[in-house]
Amino acid sequence: MPAPKKTLRRSLLVASAVLTTLSSLAITAPAAHAAPSPSASPSATPPASMSTVGGARLGKPGTQVDLAGGAPVLPKDLTARSWIVADAESGEVLAAHNAHWRLAPASTLKMLFADTLLPKWPKTTKHKVEVSDLAGVGAGSSMVGIKEEETYTVHDLWLGVFLRSGNDAVHVLSAMNGGVDKTVQEMNRHAEELQAGDTEVVSPDGYDAPRQVSSAYDLTLFARSGLQKKDFREYASTVRAKFPGRTTKDKKGKTSRESFEIQNTNRLLTGDSGLDVYPGIAGVKNGNTTHAGATFTGVAERGGKVLLVTVMNPAKDEHNEVYKETARLFDWGFQAAGKVKPVGELVPPRSAARTDSKPGADASGEAGGTGKGAAGSKPVAGAPAADGSSGVAIAAAVAGGLLVLLAGGAFLVNRRWPLPDLVRRRPRP
Repeated sequence: MPAPKKTLRRSLLVASAVLTTLSSLAITAPAAHAAPSPSASPSATPPASMSTVGGARLGKPGTQVDLAGGAPVLPKDLTARSWIVADAESGEVLAAHNAHWRLAPASTLKMLFADTLLPKWPKTTKHKVEVSDLAGVGAGSSMVGIKEEETYTVHDLWLGVFLRSGNDAVHVLSAMNGGVDKTVQEMNRHAEELQAGDTEVVSPDGYDAPRQVSSAYDLTLFARSGLQKKDFREYASTVRAKFPGRTTKDKKGKTSRESFEIQNTNRLLTGDSGLDVYPGIAGVKNGNTTHAGATFTGVAERGGKVLLVTVMNPAKDEHNEVYKETARLFDWGFQAAGKVKPVGELVPPRSAARTDSKPGADASGEAGGTGKGAAGSKPVAGAPAADGSSGVAIAAAVAGGLLVLLAGGAFLVNRRWPLPDLVRRRPRP
């Protein structure tokens, strides 16, 4: 069912800025992997009944869709155990397949980690990494290359989380937050606030762990919540950036520190061999572990419509299959929008309903309220940003003058997003 219509209690002021088009990048980026898990493979059969958060249809096993006249049929070659296609603005679920099936999430869980911790520190905050900060990073984890006794900014660490899916960066930020246990507790509380009842966090980085589960529905809630934050949007859409290396000293005792390039592991954003950049893609996060298989949540814009798609664990064993199935669902969703009856909705956070009448919400969600956007807030089409990085910053329009004053709570439910022109990519030559 569609999200209920609400009346704005305050005027909505929008000063628009145009996001310049960015040439498609043909970057080959490795998938985000964590270590193999000793756990048994997940069941191929969903539960007979699941959570009904968002609507009764979403608690039923199998595919849920209501095709009206002229609506395209769903792609026939979908093999994922679970998936969902939703309108990011209205929250309407256009179609779903085992939406509330509780499965291992892999590194897509980092969306919840980021949504929970991003507001805690300004980007310019510096931290010297101690040996204890990296304790507990699982063997075989995806890493960005953080070194002990080196100093990094919070901005560096978040680039490591979003672009390289670095479990080392997650553990350093968790240490800054008081430890892994405290961070896990906060993530679970935040999941509860978002009404993500399928989720149980055990490890903040998504590394396979007993009892750690989420669902396509919950992962979509995490993405939708995170995308309210300017920093989250910028990091999730950054294609490549510079990351600090190790400090070295020459024979004269002079120290220097070079940087190296890191690239986003989201292959719909970067492209890969046999896989084009998806037109309009703007994030969000991918993951891959032995137990979870491949998982992915993406956001894309076309013709003024913003869709969220989550795909979990395709059964088809083909290179980049999770991205291919996501792209097919995006294609279907953009064609089907307005031609299908919603089968459910993405619910707002609990506090959104409680504080709907309270003014003063800040839609930008910029962590710490200071610092520049990830990889530069105003990328020039086809050119690297000033810091040597190149990205597709969804929030460039915000940084360039897009002002949104939202009435009621801090959530976008039934309101226009402050990013109508997410990404405009020219076709590849």
